Amino acid sequence: MESPAENKRTAALALAILGLLMVGALVVLTLFDGDDDTSDDASGNPSATSAPPGGSSGGSAGGDGKPSDNTSGAGAVKPILTQAEADAAHKVMTDYMVGLNTYAHTDKSAAWAAPLLALTTGDPQLKQDTALPTGKVWDTCVAAKCASRGTAVVARDAMVADDLVRDGGRTVSSLVEVTAARSENGRNTVSETNSWLVTVQGVGGDSWRVSSVSIFGLGNVGASDQAGG
Repeated sequence: MESPAENKRTAALALAILGLLMVGALVVLTLFDGDDDTSDDASGNPSATSAPPGGSSGGSAGGDGKPSDNTSGAGAVKPILTQAEADAAHKVMTDYMVGLNTYAHTDKSAAWAAPLLALTTGDPQLKQDTALPTGKVWDTCVAAKCASRGTAVVARDAMVADDLVRDGGRTVSSLVEVTAARSENGRNTVSETNSWLVTVQGVGGDSWRVSSVSIFGLGNVGASDQAGG
């Protein structure tokens, strides 16, 4: 028959074993609960901060990372110029600059200037600049039976604008490279190329008129002493 001391030891040992079993059960339950949370995240179920399927939460890029072409819900922005209108503006620029640098010693000022002034807005400075050489320069030209032939090409557009505030309409400013090949007594004497900043203003439809011309740096010979050269 066991003594009271042995009974106490047996009871304490049983309590200790029971406590260890409870601790182990709690550990097991905790581990299984953590695995469940992880598996939910790994299964692809969306959380409160996840991005919507098929795209990121920060933009409308497509699967290739490029902006989406989907413009539904937003109207397309109308360009200031169509290609045809830009071509028409460039033609007026080059026609004016070619004419300004094309003349012969037999030309008469009024008849020569009239078609060129028709390409302008009538700006007073342009009226003054659209003229044949005068004075001694013209006398020398006549004596030498001089002639000048111009060519022009638009190098690039510098500005395209539509003034909605002041109702100034559309304007295009472009860098135009102009070459004037001059001759005396039928023999070529000099060829000069300059760059000009030419501005045209829309006057309705695809019609344009030259509103200003200014030299853009010096050419391969230097600024001419003749109008438009």
